[in-house]
Amino acid sequence: MIANLPFIAVALLIGIAFAMILLKRNMIKMIMGLGILEGAVNLFLVSLGYREDGIAPIFTGAPADAAMVMPTVQALTLTNIVIGVATTALMLVFVMLIYKKYGTVNANEMRRLKE
Repeated sequence: MIANLPFIAVALLIGIAFAMILLKRNMIKMIMGLGILEGAVNLFLVSLGYREDGIAPIFTGAPADAAMVMPTVQALTLTNIVIGVATTALMLVFVMLIYKKYGTVNANEMRRLKE
């Protein structure tokens, strides 16, 4: 049970994120939901690369029979964090421009103002 705890947390975070993205009409809250979803994906990737009693693969003097954690998922997670920060910043800029033009960040109200 304790070994599956990260995966249970990932499922819970994904559920919360999808609920925020689909049920909220405020675009800032939708972007927050995407941030939670990104954190869940990062947790999932790190959980996949975890090895019990594993050592970091950067040690050159490690014994040959030692279990090492997977460095690929760590690199993917770092890349995902950098891309996530950039896309979140871009989405927030779009929301600021939308607010400046329409005076609201509610998606339903913007549809009514579409004229």
